[in-house]
Amino acid sequence: MSLRTAFDKETGVAVVTLDRPARHNAVDLETVGELRAAWREFRSDDSVRAIVLTGAGDKAFCTGIDRDADVPQPGSPYSMDDPLLSVGPKANDLWKPVIAAVNGMACGGAFYLLGESEFVVAAEHATFFDPHTTYGMVSAYEAILMAQRMPLGEVARMSLMGTAERVSARRAYETGLVSELTSPEDLLAAATHAAEVIASYPTEPVQGTVRALWAAKEAARTQALSQAPHLIALGNLPPERQAGLFTGRGSGFRVR
Repeated sequence: MSLRTAFDKETGVAVVTLDRPARHNAVDLETVGELRAAWREFRSDDSVRAIVLTGAGDKAFCTGIDRDADVPQPGSPYSMDDPLLSVGPKANDLWKPVIAAVNGMACGGAFYLLGESEFVVAAEHATFFDPHTTYGMVSAYEAILMAQRMPLGEVARMSLMGTAERVSARRAYETGLVSELTSPEDLLAAATHAAEVIASYPTEPVQGTVRALWAAKEAARTQALSQAPHLIALGNLPPERQAGLFTGRGSGFRVR
């Protein structure tokens, strides 16, 4: 199992933990299936009224798709299989509030999860970055999702600077991606407290409010996401060239 779930019947809060710390909680195909199953289970369980999503350990929340995951692709340039498109709660028609608790690195495909959370609580040592351009890939879905959460210029810089820069938790807080900063030891408690408060309210108006918030941006988001597969097909380097860039990557970066 690469996912842990815990549920407090008294508060109605479930905690979902990505449990692959040795891989920086990168998502493999098994994790994709487990996340989808968890969201669908919560969807039909009325006793679950709010969810906290976090990662095991203190080094990473999630670093996106596991590079060792084998994802066969159709030969047609008009089709693309992206397993991360189905890992988020909204992609699984779950409209109960989800709070992300970010402990350490959150990068690349982690933005699929952050983009479908209601808000983000982060430990002070958390960092955010998008490595796609560094490794010859288009940041499409990730950039679009973050553009719904941060000022466009901040998203542009994070997406285009690749691995050369990481956005600090403080800067993410200043630009609106993060709603609360905590010490690492207080992170889960802070996120859980917020979830417990929300879960204590009548569930119908809470879910209605979640729907209303998403309705405010859904049209623009849907139109933007519809272009993503074509931009990726046109702009991504061949896999062997991506692998060469990844293997030859440097270790230096600036935190801002």
